[in-house]
Amino acid sequence: MRTYDFSPLFRSTIGFDRVSRLLDTALQTEDGAGYPPYNIEKTGDETYRIVMAVAGFGEDDLEIVANENSLVVKGHARKDEEGVTFLHRGIAGRAFERRFQLADYIRVHGARLENGLLLIDLVREVPEHMKPRTIAIESGSGPKKLEQKAA
Repeated sequence: MRTYDFSPLFRSTIGFDRVSRLLDTALQTEDGAGYPPYNIEKTGDETYRIVMAVAGFGEDDLEIVANENSLVVKGHARKDEEGVTFLHRGIAGRAFERRFQLADYIRVHGARLENGLLLIDLVREVPEHMKPRTIAIESGSGPKKLEQKAA
């Protein structure tokens, strides 16, 4: 596997530390990257959804933590019931931790568990002062005021 060194790009930049961390984490491979499987959907202009297949996990077995620009979903393994012997075990019930990097102004709107799928709704809320706005252009002369003189 190739490794890329982005340090020359950041020698003359200030305040882009987060970008370098994002590039580093994007290039790292994580163990168990395929479990649990998930989809990321765009449901509207400013709304998104993460859908994770978490069959066998209940609401008490899952934990969702949203920090500044990251979302961590953890699944805690259930203990096997006593007296149960599995002849075949195809439903994975192992613990997991899945991390997502969120863009600026992405907020977790809600989460629900439906038919073995964990649905996490996200919304992009840009603060009013950060939204683009149109600036009116005024001419320097403005309306002229006529002076009236007596004849």
